[in-house]
Amino acid sequence: MSDSQTSQRILVIEESATLRYMLGKSIQKQGYELFAIDLIESAVAALESANQTLHAIVVGWPNYKHTASSRELLMLLDSEPYSEVPVIFLSNDPELEILNWMSTRRKSALVPWENYQEVVSSLQKLLVPESERTDARASADDEYETRVLFVDDSNSIRTYYQRLLERNGYKVETADSVGQAYQIAISQPFDIAIVDYFMPDENGYELCQRLRDNPETAHITTAVITGTYLDQVIRDCLNAGAIECMFKNEAEELFLARVASMKRLISVQKSIEKQRESLAAILESVGEGVYGIDREGRISFANPAALLVLGYDCTEDLIGKLAHESFHYHDEKSPRDDDKLLQAYSSGEDLKNWETIFQHQTGKTIPVDCTLYPLHTTENIEGSVVAFRDISNQKMLEEKLRWQATHDHLTELYNRRYFELRLDREIRSARRTDISNALVYIDLDRFKYINDTVGHETGDHLLVDISRVLNKHMRRSDVLSRIGGDEFAVIMKNVDAVTAMSLADNLRVALNKLRVNADDKCYVVHASVGVAMMDAQVNSAGDVLANADIACHIAKRSGRNRTHMYDEGSDARNAMGTELGWSSRIRDALQNNGFELSYQPIMSMDAVDLNNLPAQNGMLWQQHIKNTDNIFQYEVLIRMQGEGGRMFFPETFIPTAERFNLMTDIDMWVLDRALSDVLATGSPKGKINLSINLSGHTLDSDGAQGRIRKIIEKYEMPPGSLIFEITETSAIANLEQANQFIQDLRAIGCRFSLDDFGSGFCSFSQLKNLPTDFVKIDGQFVKSMARGATDRAIVTAMNDVAHSLGRYTVAEYVESPEVVRLLKICGVDKLQGHYISAPLISLPHGNVVKLRSARHNEDSAG
Repeated sequence: MSDSQTSQRILVIEESATLRYMLGKSIQKQGYELFAIDLIESAVAALESANQTLHAIVVGWPNYKHTASSRELLMLLDSEPYSEVPVIFLSNDPELEILNWMSTRRKSALVPWENYQEVVSSLQKLLVPESERTDARASADDEYETRVLFVDDSNSIRTYYQRLLERNGYKVETADSVGQAYQIAISQPFDIAIVDYFMPDENGYELCQRLRDNPETAHITTAVITGTYLDQVIRDCLNAGAIECMFKNEAEELFLARVASMKRLISVQKSIEKQRESLAAILESVGEGVYGIDREGRISFANPAALLVLGYDCTEDLIGKLAHESFHYHDEKSPRDDDKLLQAYSSGEDLKNWETIFQHQTGKTIPVDCTLYPLHTTENIEGSVVAFRDISNQKMLEEKLRWQATHDHLTELYNRRYFELRLDREIRSARRTDISNALVYIDLDRFKYINDTVGHETGDHLLVDISRVLNKHMRRSDVLSRIGGDEFAVIMKNVDAVTAMSLADNLRVALNKLRVNADDKCYVVHASVGVAMMDAQVNSAGDVLANADIACHIAKRSGRNRTHMYDEGSDARNAMGTELGWSSRIRDALQNNGFELSYQPIMSMDAVDLNNLPAQNGMLWQQHIKNTDNIFQYEVLIRMQGEGGRMFFPETFIPTAERFNLMTDIDMWVLDRALSDVLATGSPKGKINLSINLSGHTLDSDGAQGRIRKIIEKYEMPPGSLIFEITETSAIANLEQANQFIQDLRAIGCRFSLDDFGSGFCSFSQLKNLPTDFVKIDGQFVKSMARGATDRAIVTAMNDVAHSLGRYTVAEYVESPEVVRLLKICGVDKLQGHYISAPLISLPHGNVVKLRSARHNEDSAG
């Protein structure tokens, strides 16, 4: 390692502490001195101080937000003393502004974030001294403006034109023969050669031909000068590659004008070549694969990133070959006729973010994301440029998210979401066929007692053991799901009632053999099992699930640890009484204010001092609320009052409310009561922001939007103080109507948040289509961040996706200082959870914060 390298100082500007750390380690390992800054604003201030001696600058470019500081940084880098300092940008999706800026700068490079290790090699290339990177010809071009070789067998004519040209700023060498001129031309750099046509040994046009045909001299612009005007002379000159035919008897001014015209042409050519080299350098440094094709689909160029992804060693392996035959992937599922990229080659159709499959030279398939840019002349398509990137890692993440969207995190069984979709499919199948299926509903008996006695950790281990026992007794065609805390369901295909009862009872007996040993005690596992048949007469998946649930409740009331088959004749009345009882309670709660609200604080990450995080839950919010200048945000949570002070949580009464179309009335009650509570605090308008959940029923209701507007007007609440939270499942049921609902309320100032982002695979695709302002990252990933790198990576990815689309992010289930620190590294904007504060029984009047009881806090969501 050279001494000069060890003294070279590198500035790294990167907001992410993780990426900044990794870059720093890589750079320092090579002996460079590191100077790191986390914010662009701070970097601008440091550079403006003019006390920084820097040899290179590495910038993590913020794609999701641009400020005046980022533009100011580019202006600083274009001015002294930084205009000659090499700059490397880290960006996965460089914007046109950056590419244009780089094209005008000699020392710059672009590196994708995922290939950050390449920063070191790029630094090494950019920091090579100029003298080592340029050859003699380039140095000569810098030293002299325009070099002219004048060839004539007459000494007096050579002397005359040499002096004339030198007086006008040209550097001139002379020769008296074609042979001598050729030797001089290949030994020194020249821009223009002016050759006498009639020479003793060889005519001048022959020198023009030799200069044109030699790659080392082909760049020289040639002109023939003669004392005689002959048509043959003109033809010979032009055929030999000369661009001018000048005459010795014409005025000096005309001769100089012709030479000046050639000089301008050379200047333009050099400028074009310089831009081409600059663009070629950018193309080589771009992390995405880029290739060009002509009108026939033949490859005209490919950058190094494209060769790397496709497994080729050099561009010669691809140039001139048909792209669709070289690396497009085709099989029975994706025939050539359906290859939209191939069709776009000839049609000139724009393609943006088209996902397809390329084939590596080894035969391995590669999922890629392509964008095609057609190249047009005045009327014709001359070809296209295709940019693509390997999305294998993204597909792996999507596959993981898809699995998590359909599976229970603890037991790894199918979850309720997948179960309901599968059940609905089986119901539709039953209507078309004569095959009879059954649904088995399993509810553990007194599981809460085991949880409370031996602890939740032991309870979780027990649930895993139960899932294994049930799985062991499944037939190949059965579908087993965990649909609740201690509830499981099985779809049994192609069974009659007798077989279904026998198989279901076998499951119950198998669970009876399971034992839990803890604290020198042994606990026996019992379960109540309900069975409901699925046939052509069943109306919906909800009906068969309700029937099985009712059968399970009857088994419990009959003494537990039993299996009961639902009988429509005897059990329907029981079911109706139960459902109507709950619906009556809900209606009574709506009429007599039988619901209660609580308010869980949401805190901005900017307001958190990471150096002084308290150990005790809730203290962070206690400190925050003392500053009366702050604006306070809360999520509104609802509970229903029961007899004897018992409190019912939403999962208890929401299913019935949905069944009896009462959800919109509940949503309106919550909005009305919450705004009334805000008014009662006496706080200035806009001081308190509320996040209020809206159901899918409300999004689909024609009159809900008008009712919301009236309530807002009733309390004269600024619409900007309201954030309505919706889940993706409620929105995509009727995406067009949901979009219109959101846009209409956003038009008056209300804001929207997409709740539980990441819990469903379709979140990523729907996030682009739903015009929300915030994204709530699903708590199942947040609360596990401190225990595993996978959840941290998932949260980081979801945060980056949300930011790239201009959404702010909120992390729920924040339960420890460690999680807060990790979320800060990820770049999350807002925090919610018990570490920030448990739900409050009322909005604070003054600086008083009232919490619910400890038991209530443990049960509260978030």
